[in-house]
Amino acid sequence: MARDDNNRRGKRRDRDETPEFADRLVAINRVSKTVKGGKRFGFAALVVVGDQKGRVGFGKGKAKEVPEAIRKATEQAKRQMIRVPLREGRTLHHDIKGNHGAGHVTMRTAPVGTGIIAGGPMRAVFEMLGLQDVVAKSTGSQNPYNMIRATMDGLKKQGSPRNIAQRRGKKVSDILPARPEAPAAPEAAPAEA
Repeated sequence: MARDDNNRRGKRRDRDETPEFADRLVAINRVSKTVKGGKRFGFAALVVVGDQKGRVGFGKGKAKEVPEAIRKATEQAKRQMIRVPLREGRTLHHDIKGNHGAGHVTMRTAPVGTGIIAGGPMRAVFEMLGLQDVVAKSTGSQNPYNMIRATMDGLKKQGSPRNIAQRRGKKVSDILPARPEAPAAPEAAPAEA
């Protein structure tokens, strides 16, 4: 019996170590340094990584070559992943705002079939997170670094009814508003002869 427990733990650990992550290159920036013999180029990459099931992270990497910069950014993104609770695995639980510097982001829940209505860097974060229905608007800074940081700031504030109920010492049913009862089907009027 002890051997079975160890096997289960080992399998779970193996599964956690090698999850499949999707990554999206958001921006790449080329910088040049003028030196005695000419110019030296460097590259900075911004990458978003996620498992499309509620975990997402972003990272940036700098190197002399583009592939190396992307690899560094991907590794950093995997180290900085956060878990975000999703409603029905497709949208946010509540509307949220995120800020970073001059970047401001507003994210709202959406009904089924809405899709991802967001621009540029925010869309990459939502796709890697696994959101299917969300409406988002960014105001202020259009810098992709600030937009992603503002988006992540808002997503960190996202709470599920279960977490909030647990923190407040209540039941989930006490936290959520009561759903209106579905009206009963009208009875058919008796046919007159």
